[in-house]
Amino acid sequence: MRIELTVNGEKHLIEAEPEETLLKILRDKLGLTGAKKGCDTGTCGLCMVILDGKTVKSCQIKAKKLKMNKVVTVEGLGKPGALHPLQKAFIEHDAVQCGFCTPAMLIVALDLLSRNPVPSREEITKTVSKVLCRCTGYIPIIRAIESLAEENKRKLTSKNKPQT
Repeated sequence: MRIELTVNGEKHLIEAEPEETLLKILRDKLGLTGAKKGCDTGTCGLCMVILDGKTVKSCQIKAKKLKMNKVVTVEGLGKPGALHPLQKAFIEHDAVQCGFCTPAMLIVALDLLSRNPVPSREEITKTVSKVLCRCTGYIPIIRAIESLAEENKRKLTSKNKPQT
């Protein structure tokens, strides 16, 4: 079957088997290996991408369900020399150790901050718990996301201050 996807702003016409997963399509057909194959059962969250504005576990989305969708993967966040603010925050807060969960963590953080620019620690913790991380203990990841939430709060506060 043929499916049309817009991935990181670029349109693709792809041949896929109906039961093939979005994860397999991204990795094997488009060469986008940021989303990781972990459990392949939807438990670990390592394959998170944004599909039509919502985070999804790409190992659970079958090709037969895809039709003219928009997908954002970690590869769509930034480029060398022009990192996304989330990528910078992860580096600054040592939120990356082995790096296996990092792409999915960046995706769930991006989704959270796009829906709520100033999330609470509880919201951040709930969000990152969707992705299995065995190295960092989550604290550096939470701090990285909190740093952007604090920056967003400062920007919102200064924008709402009356001009004198």
